[in-house]
Amino acid sequence: MASVSSGSLSVSPATVQDWELVLSWAADEGWNPGHSDARAFFAQDPDGFFLGRLDGEPVSAISVVTYDDAYAFLGFYLVRPELRGLGHGLATWRAALAHAGGRSVGLDGVPAQQDNYRRSGFATAYRTARYVGEVPAPDRPAAGVVPAERVDPAALAAYDNACHHADRPRFLAAWLAAPGHRALARVTDGRLTGYGVVRAAQDEARIGPLFADTPGDAAVLLDALAAEARALGSARIAVDMPESNPAAARLAEERGLLPTFETARMYTGPVRPVARERVFGVTTLELG
Repeated sequence: MASVSSGSLSVSPATVQDWELVLSWAADEGWNPGHSDARAFFAQDPDGFFLGRLDGEPVSAISVVTYDDAYAFLGFYLVRPELRGLGHGLATWRAALAHAGGRSVGLDGVPAQQDNYRRSGFATAYRTARYVGEVPAPDRPAAGVVPAERVDPAALAAYDNACHHADRPRFLAAWLAAPGHRALARVTDGRLTGYGVVRAAQDEARIGPLFADTPGDAAVLLDALAAEARALGSARIAVDMPESNPAAARLAEERGLLPTFETARMYTGPVRPVARERVFGVTTLELG
């Protein structure tokens, strides 16, 4: 995409180096970005990240990451606080959304922006709550939990595909291997029954995704990932759990995690169905 100007604002594609600044803005907003997020995000769609600049100075950002010919996801909709209310965000939004083409677009919207998103054609599907806290160490080693690298990559990708609205092999490979990420899988009777990733972040360690066949599988994985978080230097974890799977919130409450803030998952059109009963924690609020 070539640069698009609106008055003195110029919107153009961002580089992975540019995005480190945007991640610092996200940290200032309390979004708790992961330390290695940028390169994993760009692995999926390096052309899907945009900055708005005034006289060359970055003032706004957004990502519109494409997954296939049918689905894209919008995130990182940010404007520097002192420059809000001047139209820079909307100009950035309009310029970047063209990258989605005719795809259905998803996003996770904070309450303050949801009416604006509805006016732009997004409809609410369900809410997601971020649960935060410290999970006690389990009494015994987790049964059947192994490093994800020991699982057949094709089986892991197929499991992920069933839990996401589009296949995402480039993102998945980068996400599993990123510095500061620990990926675990659960194998029961030789069959993959769930997997999850925990990553070092600005504040609490972030868990996402957390996909599992049953609440029991999810509980074992959550406990094991919390132990990995302690190895990463964080006794506390944060996981974004969708209300579309009520068992997720029950698991969080059983482990003493508390809801902190919520978002709404919204879409502009139809999306590929997922195995909602397996989704105990979404991967990220920025890329779905």
